[in-house]
Amino acid sequence: MPPHIVVAPMLVALGTILAVLGLRSARTAQRAVSVLGGAVYAAVVGLLTWRVMLSPAEPTPLVYQIGGWPAPFGITLVADALAVFMLVIAAVVTLTAVAFSVRFIDRQNQQVFYHPLFHCLLLGVTGAFLTGDLFNLFVWFEVMLMASYVFVAFYGEAPHTAAAFRYLVLNVIGSAVMLLAIGGLYATTGTLNMADMSRRLAAPAAYGIDVAPVVGLSALLFVTFALKAGLVPFQFWVPAAYRSAPLPIAAMLAGVTKKVGVYAIVRLYFVVFAGASLPTEFGPISGQSPLAFLAPVLFAMGAASIVVGGFGAIGQSRLDGVFAYSSVGQVGFIVLPVSFAAAAQSASFRRLALAAALVYALHHALTKSLLFLSTAAIRGAAGTTNISRLGGLAAFSPALGGIFLIGCVSIIGVPPMTGFFGKFLVFEAAAARYAAAPGLVPAVAVVTLLAGALFTILYASRAWVRGFWGEQTEVVATATLDRGQLSILAALALIVVAVGVGFDPVYRFAGAAAEAALDRGAYVDAVAPRGGGSQ
Repeated sequence: MPPHIVVAPMLVALGTILAVLGLRSARTAQRAVSVLGGAVYAAVVGLLTWRVMLSPAEPTPLVYQIGGWPAPFGITLVADALAVFMLVIAAVVTLTAVAFSVRFIDRQNQQVFYHPLFHCLLLGVTGAFLTGDLFNLFVWFEVMLMASYVFVAFYGEAPHTAAAFRYLVLNVIGSAVMLLAIGGLYATTGTLNMADMSRRLAAPAAYGIDVAPVVGLSALLFVTFALKAGLVPFQFWVPAAYRSAPLPIAAMLAGVTKKVGVYAIVRLYFVVFAGASLPTEFGPISGQSPLAFLAPVLFAMGAASIVVGGFGAIGQSRLDGVFAYSSVGQVGFIVLPVSFAAAAQSASFRRLALAAALVYALHHALTKSLLFLSTAAIRGAAGTTNISRLGGLAAFSPALGGIFLIGCVSIIGVPPMTGFFGKFLVFEAAAARYAAAPGLVPAVAVVTLLAGALFTILYASRAWVRGFWGEQTEVVATATLDRGQLSILAALALIVVAVGVGFDPVYRFAGAAAEAALDRGAYVDAVAPRGGGSQ
């Protein structure tokens, strides 16, 4: 089978956009094609995953040079274990979110622009995961963001417009900084292809490159990615945007688009910049890679995100607010082990820490999507997500109560849910770091993780006890639950449980993805073989 399979997920998303635009006057067909597009996308991602992970006859990473132009001159798409791991996350969340949208979003709003923009968002995410050059990473970020701007302002009332405006301004500034950094890197290194840039930075003297400006420019890129991921101190746009967007889109924003920023940090710092050596002016960390420069910054931001997100979630009065702030805290659990990997010298520990981050990213995507979509079902049935107005939901619908409970115990980290393995691996990485080098920073990491786990127990338990136990309130007693929505939630809850029960292949997949992020040589040689165009 030719390497065209690499571009197939993008073509499916693009084809679905065109199809649903053409069917905007046929509402039923448009909705059916939108869901079908999500299903075909998931199937294509499954095939690509099989090619990358299981097919013994195919080399990995799989590389597709668009138009036949070789790297670094053409547009390169790369599917390695890291990219397909992220695509699997996107495929699962997308299929459930789009199917739920058909049952939840007002049908007239679906007809006008909802489905084209939904798949435009997916197209941007897919391109960001697969691209092999920095400028196209910027392009796919913008495609993703343009769709999300509209979704944040979807309902058109004053709070939604204000949230969308803040979101727009911050991300436009972030995009300008990103473009400035990319232009500076091109001027400094002479290339935008990630593999070619990695090769040049590993031998800067041969290409006449001064590494010091590269470190500063990479820091500008990091700021942009931290903004996209919603890390503290760039988290202030997250709660308002998630509460303003339709809840199925909030599931996409938390489950998928937030992971694009984290993915970009891992891809660029561990593949592109890892081969460079810091010059003498960097003092104690001179001679090391820019990872040594990144590690303390990422650690501080991750730890602060856990604390700020946890405190914020505890004080919220609405379920969507709880889970919006929770997303700030949970991304801290993802980036903290990434900071461990950045600071480590041991290859085995780096692999453990990155695998922990990826498993937690998968857990967060599945569990938070389940909780946001469950919140959407509650709003659709009762007309509110205000915790004080809810009560007795478990008696009203034992099925919905059980599904929401699965989400809560998973995000808390109760076995055998996915959250247990995610938290276990993150704590294992923190403990291993403390055991290898006891000190203040590893101790702070362990204490912060314990505090974050406690915060999670508090806000998840509060949401469950106040919303689902006790006597039924008036809005719950008169509620009407959509059975189609419940079926979709049950399927996603089953996936959350199945990933935890059958965790061993999931962990092997995450380990392979972590290895792909660390095997810089394999990525570089697959994309830009020596003699293939780099001068």
